[in-house]
Parts: sequence; structure tokens; C-alpha cells
Amino acid sequence: MVEGDHGAVHPASQPGAAGAALPPSRPGAAGPPAGPPAPLASAPPAPLASTRAAPSPLRALAARAAPYAPALVASGFLGALCIRAVLDQAGRPALPLDDAFIHMQYARRLAEGSFFSFVAGDGYSTGATSLLWPVLLAPFYALGLRDLSLVYAIWALGLVFHAALAVETARLARPLAGPAAAAGAGAMCAGFAAFAWFAWSGMETVAFAWILTRTARLAAALCEPAPPEPAGDSAAPAHDGNEPAAAPPPAFAAPPPTTAAPPPATASIAIARALALAGFVAPLLRPEGALASLLAALALAASAPRPAPLQAPSPARPWPRLRAAASRLLAGRKLAVAPLLGPLVVPALNQLLAGHATSSTTAVKWLIGNPTYDGPTLRAAILENIRLLVTDVVNGGQWTAVFLPEGSAAVIALGAVALVVAAHRRGRPVHAAVVAALALGTLLPCTYLSFLWNRVRYVWPFAPAWIVMAACLARELGDAARRLRRPIHHVTPLVAGAFAGALGARIPWAVHDLANSARAIDRQQVWLGRWAALHLPEDARIGVNDTGALAYFSGRRTFDIVGLTTEGEARYWVAGAGSRFEHYEKLPAERRPTHFIVYPHWMACPPVLGRELIDATVEDQAILGGTTMVAYEARWSLLGSGALPVRTVPGERILDELDVSDLESEAAHAYALEPLADQRNVALALIAPESSAPGELDPSRLEIADGGRFYRTADRFVAHLVAAPSEARLVLRVASDDGAELAVSVAGEEVGTVEVPGGPWVERAVPLPAARLSGPTPIAITLRRGSGFSAFHYWIAGR
Repeated sequence: MVEGDHGAVHPASQPGAAGAALPPSRPGAAGPPAGPPAPLASAPPAPLASTRAAPSPLRALAARAAPYAPALVASGFLGALCIRAVLDQAGRPALPLDDAFIHMQYARRLAEGSFFSFVAGDGYSTGATSLLWPVLLAPFYALGLRDLSLVYAIWALGLVFHAALAVETARLARPLAGPAAAAGAGAMCAGFAAFAWFAWSGMETVAFAWILTRTARLAAALCEPAPPEPAGDSAAPAHDGNEPAAAPPPAFAAPPPTTAAPPPATASIAIARALALAGFVAPLLRPEGALASLLAALALAASAPRPAPLQAPSPARPWPRLRAAASRLLAGRKLAVAPLLGPLVVPALNQLLAGHATSSTTAVKWLIGNPTYDGPTLRAAILENIRLLVTDVVNGGQWTAVFLPEGSAAVIALGAVALVVAAHRRGRPVHAAVVAALALGTLLPCTYLSFLWNRVRYVWPFAPAWIVMAACLARELGDAARRLRRPIHHVTPLVAGAFAGALGARIPWAVHDLANSARAIDRQQVWLGRWAALHLPEDARIGVNDTGALAYFSGRRTFDIVGLTTEGEARYWVAGAGSRFEHYEKLPAERRPTHFIVYPHWMACPPVLGRELIDATVEDQAILGGTTMVAYEARWSLLGSGALPVRTVPGERILDELDVSDLESEAAHAYALEPLADQRNVALALIAPESSAPGELDPSRLEIADGGRFYRTADRFVAHLVAAPSEARLVLRVASDDGAELAVSVAGEEVGTVEVPGGPWVERAVPLPAARLSGPTPIAITLRRGSGFSAFHYWIAGR
């Protein structure tokens, strides 16, 4: 089947093709004539395909583009509605997600000649979740579409991919559900509010959905080549063998002379090459594209040409045939390997240019590999995400009501059953398997920390599979209606149209939400970015939690506290605010931000936030991470202020130190953490703690800052002293909400207890048996009374 065909078969390519051109033996006969066919010699010879005039390149291009025309018209109309709504609310081009400006910033840096460096002066960044989307945008920036003008190019790309996705979805549905239901699938796709929202959002979501659907369709077409039209489509009267059926229109009896189908082998080669390319490209648009790579590789491997049985070679020339057979086999295997190289491109670039294969996005957002999740908590988190997906997201619940009608999960579930039935009735098991695999891909985002971010954008690329299943359901309902009452011929298009109408009814709501969200981003992140360009020094470095618009419009270097676009920061963001503060203490001064523009509750690190400069507050929105984003001067004066106990004894020194929340210190002391410890990891700036430890009070340290972990019931670590001291004591900086009693043990033997009053932090000291402190020594602090305690610092002081 030629790439782009809808499943129709050229008669000349089928067994018994000669009989296909003959009239049936009786009106409405569905099969070959009942009697012997007329002698072929008596019929005038058909013109040979080779004698037909080859179509001109322009006409061939027009023929390939023709199926896209209706979809482009529909997408153009929908795009006009979206763009007009955005311009009305924002007053200028705007985008509803800050992440879209991350792509625009990477595109600008590419156009400026820097390969995936996010800001000037920084090296390669692993934060580009989509490698290909910025590459597509960069030429437009290089051609002069700067600032917000680039948004028009993004909108144009969105229109193209939105239309192409509708066409691909219809093509994928057609072999399983027939032309009427397939047309309905295209309409459902075109009218799906989520695709409309994201096509004009500036994100790669719809482009990724297109490449997934295209890969699935090509994989199925390659494994089940040139499937015939499903018999008895409910858009027309069906023939049941007892009554004549209407003769097919003459237009379908034979293809026009200028559109001769290529030989099957040529078509298969074209599909295989297109499939290999699609499978390679998919993971460059999104990491989840590895699913498409796998489907493509399996289809290519299953369809690779097998070497024909060799005839006995001529003794004089034994090698040419062997070489030809080996060449054919190797070519097929090479195509099967090509898609598998796609998922390796980004990790290879990361390893080569950043020194590690994983991306920062993986470190921040993926549950698998997150150090704060052990086996049971990981399973629980993934299962909870799956429950939320099934009961809310695909059911039009609170997270997706703007896109999906309530009760959509029932249609999808029935569609899954209809998919199996359609595969059995029409002999399309591979098509059904590919659609099922694409639908199961919806579970991939359930392995993320949350898949609810940004209007559930990680789920929608797999939605075309749901639409194909809905088309199969429409077809099976139509066929069932015909079996009950033969004159009913239009149930399938009516049901498919009802599904499309139910989805399309959400369009006004989605368009309003798109425009409102774009206005919110424009009034907050974009406005603050332009403010920074006017009011901050050119050498300023801005700490941000939303990094896209602030980097793109300010022209200043940014420091991404989340770690997506600033290398090395993701680990500390994942660990929690206390670990970030401890990490900032060790950062060189030239790497630290000079300013912060953040949501204060996201930043959650008050010790480093200085004087407030300005804020941007946006009400009446539901897309922002907070109502108010604030610009601050950075404050670094408290760094290191909590490094020592507030009381020191002359002549004593610190023999060992565990700085709680400092990841490197915790690792060096084998500090034991419970699952989800990141949720109880904080940074505080308070007055110096009251201390019962011996020594002199440092009067210069009226306020100190330190990172710590809340709600502990036990702390265990290993102290490392080179030699046993003559005397030693353990100094604890701890706190408790309602009071606690702590027991201190050394090498499994209790050596003392500590009373911790309810309220802010305090410092307490316990004498240690010095003779037992030589070499690695296990120390435990356990809760004896109270509901829990907070730990900030442990020192072993002595001489």
C-alpha cells in the first residue's frame, strides 16, 4: 500500500485481479461470477500501466495534498477562533504556558549559534524535553521573527499539525472501522478541544500526537499491507447474499489513468522508509516517542524481506546471487534498527556534552529513579496516578472537564471492546494491536511525579487511539442496527457524528480557557521579563522557578532553581528546600543569582530572599503556579551562619559534623532517610537558638539560617573520627512542636538523653564515651517521648 493510501487496493495488485475488472454474474453480486468467466482473449487488452502518462510533479503533489484540504479548512477556522480570542484578551500574541517560551528561548539560542545552551555564558543544557521542536522554530527566529512575532510562526505550525493529526487519525481508523466511521474519527480529532487548545499553545503536544499516530498507522499498514475495504460499511446498504446490492460507482471500478498504483514491492519499500524515519524522529519530539520507535522497529523486523531460496549457483559465478540475497536481507535489518537509534540520540548528546545521559527533566519529573521513593511508595504513587487517570482524567472529571464530556471513560472502554471485535471481523489484528499499544501509552505519564501539570498535556498525544476506538464502536453499533433492521443504513455516521459533536461542544470553553491562560502568562511572566530587561543590570543573574518567558524577554542570565535549564540543580530541587539552601552555601559567588523572580511558596527558601522589588498579581485565572510572582534582591548574608554551634568552648574543635539536609554531608555519614523525605525538608532563618551547651555565646550571630528535616522519629548516622579524642560531646540543633525526649546511643549503647522544649530550635549537648569514637562509629538519636522532632545539625566537639 502506498504511503498515504486509506486501505484501498488497486485491483491489479490482488489475486484474481483479472476477474476484478469483469462485470458480476448477476446484479449486486459481491464475489466473482458464478459461471465460468468469459475468455480473456475476447476482451480488448487493457492498457499497460507502463504506458500511462506519468503525472506531473505538481499534479502528484496536489493529489497527495488533497486529503488534507478539508482538515486544513477546519483547522484554519478553529485557529482563527483561538487566535482572535487570545488577541482580544491579551491584546497581542500570547501563549498559555510558560514552557512554550522555554522552546522559544532554545530556538533563539540555536539561531544565535549556540547548541542547546539556554542562556549566554552557560554551556549545553539537558533541559530541552523536545529536541526537535526548538529546531523547527529556530529558522523562523533567524529569518527575523523576534520577540512575540515568533508566536505567529508557532501558530502556523500548530495549524498544520492539527490538520495532519486529523487526517492520520482517520487513516488509522479506516481499515478497522470503514470510511464512514473513519471520517467521523477525523471529525472527532478536529473538534477535540484538547487538540485545539494545544495546537495554539506553542507546545509540541499536537506535533507529537501526529508523529505517534503516523508511526502507528505506517506500522500497521506495513504488517497488513493493502487491506481491502471493510465489507458492508454502514454508510451504505449492506449486501447479505439474499438481495442485490447497489453496484459500486464507476469511479471505484478502476483508478484513473494518471493515478496508477505502484507495484506492491515499491509501495512496501516506501512505507518501510517512511516508518523508519517516523520511528527515529518520534523520540526527538518527546521522550515518550520511544514507544513509536519500538512499534516501528517491530513492524520493520516482522516485515523485513526474507532471502528467496537460492538456486544452485553456476560453478563459474557462485557469488553474485549470494551477495544480492545478503544485500536484501541486510537492507531490511538496517531499516529495523534505524528507529531504535532515535531514543539514543538525546542520551548520547547529554553524555557527550554534559557528562551524563539523563536529562534534567527526567531527574525532576520522573518517579522512577527519584531517590525519595522506595519500592512500596513508588508503586503506590504510580497506582494512584493510574486511578486518577481512569476515574477522572479520561472521564471528563475536574482536571479535564474543559476538554472531555463527563462519562467519556465508558465510551473509551466500550471502544476497546469494539476494537477487538473489529479486528476479528475484518481480519486486522495488527491494526488493532497497534491502536491498543498507542492507547496503553496513556499509562506512561502515570510514572511521572504528576501528569496533571499544564492542562494534562502529557496524556493528550495518546488520545488519537481513544478516538479510533470510538470510531470502531460507532461502526459496530451501526452493523448491529443493520442486523436488527436492514433498512437502517446510517447509524455509523450518526453515532460517529454524535461523538464528534460531544467533543466539539467543549470548544467554546476550551477557547476561552486558552485565551484566559495566555492573558495570565502575558500579565505575569512576560510582564516581569520585560520589567527585568528595563530595570535589572545587564550582568544580573535571575533565579527563577518559571524559566521560559523570564529568560526570553529579559535577555538576562537565569538560574533555574528547579534545575530544568540550569545544569546540576535538579538534584537539589528534588531533595527539598533545605537541601537547596545547603547547596547554595557551597556555590561559588559568581554562580549565585543576584536576584530572584519567583513564587515565594514555590521557592520556600526565605533565608535567601532579600528586599522585595516588585510583584505581578493576576486574578481570575487557573493556569499560573500562584496568584502573585515577586521580584527580590538576593540575600546571601546568612549563608554559613548556622555552620557552628552558637556556644563554643575555648580550645575545643569540631571533630566531625553532620549537616542535616546537606546531601553530600548526609551521604558521607550514611544518614538514614525515610521515603518522601523531600516533603519534610525545610530551610529556616530564625533567631539564634537557646543553648544549654557549655561555652561562650557568639553575640554576632543574632539570626542564623540552616536546613533541616521535620517530623523525625529517629536519626541514624555514622561518625568518622581518625583517632579517639581525649574527651567529646555531641551537640544537637533540634526542635519539637510539642516537646520531646530524645535518647542518644553510640554503637548501640545509650549514653544519655535530651529534653527538647516545644517551640523553636534549641541546642543541647550530651557527653560521649571518647574511647568508642575511633574509626566509623554508629550514632542514633531516637524519640523516646513526643510526636516527633526536627533535626538541623549534629556536631561532635572535643579535644
